[in-house]
This record gives sequence, C-alpha cells and structure tokens, in this order.
Amino acid sequence: MAAFSTGTALTHVSAMAELEAGLAYITTNSAEAMRIDCTSVARFDSSALAVLLAWFRAAQAGGKTLEVLNLPAKLKSLARAYGVDELLKL
Repeated sequence: MAAFSTGTALTHVSAMAELEAGLAYITTNSAEAMRIDCTSVARFDSSALAVLLAWFRAAQAGGKTLEVLNLPAKLKSLARAYGVDELLKL
C-alpha cells in the first residue's frame, strides 16, 4: 500500500497545488490501494472537500481504492454538514 501526505493547509489558496500533487500520486502509482495521510492538515476550508472528492474520483476511475487517514475532526464534521462524508468513506 502506498501513502501520500498532504501539506499543512487545504484551503482555496493551496487547493490546486494539493489537488495536482494528489492526482499525480494516484495516477502514477501502481499500487491498487493507497492512503492519504492528513495528519499535518492544520488549516482547511470547504475546498478541502472538493480536493478529497477529486482524489476519490481519480482513484475510482483507475480501479484503485483510497483511504483517508487522520482527517481533522472539524473537517469530518464539515463533510457531514455537506453530506459527503459517506462519499469520502469517513
């Protein structure tokens, strides 16, 4: 299983760079199961959910599974509020 760690922020300012880095990881990695580690994420906004959803779609399109680890509790709560927690398998 391969693992990718996000940066410290998943906000509208950093979303595009994080999106691209995660997509590159997902599409170039030969592992069928991958993990995204969000331990270092200290700042986020709703852009984080868009990035996570895009990563899940990319993994699914490539026939891979993706697990998000150590998502901050407040980001999980935001996902529930937007109704995407089940899509993100949280």
